[in-house]
Formats: sequence, C-alpha cells, structure tokens
Amino acid sequence: MVGPNPEAEFQITFYNETPVVQLPPRLTVLEAVAFKTSCQQFLQGSSVTDQLVLDLSQTTFIDSSGVGALVSNVKVARDKGVKLVLRSVHPQVMAVLAMTGLDQVLTIEQSKDATTPKPGQKSDKQLPETHPSVRSWVKRCIDVVGALIGLVISAILFIPIVIAIKVDDPGPIFFSQVRCGWMGRRFRVWKFRSMCVNAEALKDKIENQATGAFFKNENDPRVTRVGRFLRKSSLDELPQFWNVLKGEMSLVGTRPPTPDEVERYEVPEWQRLDVKPGMTGEWQVNGRSQVRNFEDVIRLDLRYQQNWSLIYDIQLIVKTVLILFRKNSGAY
Repeated sequence: MVGPNPEAEFQITFYNETPVVQLPPRLTVLEAVAFKTSCQQFLQGSSVTDQLVLDLSQTTFIDSSGVGALVSNVKVARDKGVKLVLRSVHPQVMAVLAMTGLDQVLTIEQSKDATTPKPGQKSDKQLPETHPSVRSWVKRCIDVVGALIGLVISAILFIPIVIAIKVDDPGPIFFSQVRCGWMGRRFRVWKFRSMCVNAEALKDKIENQATGAFFKNENDPRVTRVGRFLRKSSLDELPQFWNVLKGEMSLVGTRPPTPDEVERYEVPEWQRLDVKPGMTGEWQVNGRSQVRNFEDVIRLDLRYQQNWSLIYDIQLIVKTVLILFRKNSGAY
C-alpha cells in the first residue's frame, strides 16, 4: 500500500480573504493523501473562514483515492461549519462527481465554458480509466457471456431454491444490500436469502467475528438450515449475475465493501475501489472464510489489481469452479 509523501504539500493561498487550494493535474493516491492532510490541518487550525475553495482548473484526472480524500475533507469541513466550493471543474472530474453523488454534496461554481457539464450530468466517455480492467472490452464480453450463462443456471434452479427457502423459513426470497463499487459508487447487490427474516434485529446481539459483512460465517445462528447449504455451495450468490450483466460488478474483481466499511477507510485504502467488484477474486480462492484481518483484505485486493490480466481472470474463474466443485462434492 502506498503511504503519504511527506514532501507533497498543498499550499493554501488567500484571494479576497478566501482560502483557495490549487489541486494538481492528477489526484491519485500520493496527491490525495497530501491533499487531505493539508486541508484538514488548515480546517482544524482555522476558526475565521466559512468556506474553502478548491481550484480544479488544472485537474483532469481523479481516481478512487482522490474521491476518498474529497469525502474525508467534506466530513471535516461539515463538522467545522465550513463550505467546500469547487471551482473550474473539468468534464472528466465532473463525471466522477456525478457518478459518486458528490456533485449533490459539494458546492460547484459553474464555469462559463459551455462544454462543462452541469451537476448531476454524467458522461461515461468522460469517466477515468483508473485501471486497465475498467475499459477492457474483452473482459466486459466475458462478463456478459458469463452472466447470461449464470442467469440460465439460476432460472433452472430457481424453483427448487425458492421452495426450499419458503419451507424452511417463510419470508422474502431475495436479500439485497447496498455495496460500494467502482470509484465508491453505491449499488444494490442481490442474493437468495440465507438468514432468518429478523436477522437485522438480531445483529446487535451477535458478536461480528468477520472483518466485513460480505464474509460468510457458517456458525452465525441467524443463518437458516437451507441458508447454510446455499452459502456452502455459493448458490445464494446466483442473483449477482444480474449485477454483473448490469455492469455494476464483474465476474472477477475485488470484494465489494459495505458503505460503513468504506466510511472507515483511510485515503490509500480507497485504491481497492479502482476496479469493479467481483463475484470471485483473490479473497475467494484464498479461503474467504479464513480471511479475518482487514490488512489481508486490502493486500489481496491490491494484489489482484497488480497481477490483473485476462489470463489471470480466467485462472481465478477456473480455481473458483474447482473449489466449489470440491466443496459441493464433499457435502454429499
């Protein structure tokens, strides 16, 4: 993981008594850490300003770490009663702000340039290529074909799974939860329900032994009998092929975190959101039920980004299928 660069500092200048921060052409992890540190040091030490202007006239690229720095600064500024104002935002950056919803949180001063999009407008063509996998049309084709095959399998197994869920514990068939995807964009992930209907009410009474909500704890008393089988066989995840088809997820990627998990991220940890989350990945083939340490989660996700290639994706898919086959064979 990349750490802060002590030599990188953001100078805060004053124009008409208004503090202004000039952002660099690229706001990636090193610049983002320094940006967060400089702004928060200023906000913590200043008691006379009611707004802080972020000048993005030179900034044309921002990745997940840059988004994380903005989110962190927004929280501190809000606590201090200071309004963050973005000035001279390029279309590439505006597209990111619109995708993540930050355009609704931050005050954006519109440029006179007619090509600058308005807040709320997003152009996919303007979104940054934070990682080679993001714009790989071959990877997307593999995702679409795999998702269609997965949905056909889901349709075949749908009726027996639904009957089993209903007989074991009457209630909803599906379970959905908000997760954070590429660049921190939120989406709703779908699964077959594997817990009892009052699982959320029992959550506070049960010690959470996992790092994040995505890990499967087979000893969780909230999990139904059918739910244990669905989880052990990973059949509960079949509805996620719909998320893959929509482009919210990929067949292979990083583990999709929950919003409350992302809330605790430091800026460098946002790097794991530079790729789309996947149904499988490093954490899946390396024993997800044994991964408890948050640092291990970050390490595995960053390793996937560093090692990524189409061949590597296919290798992880094959490993996942073999693991599931062994697990299901041992269950009978």
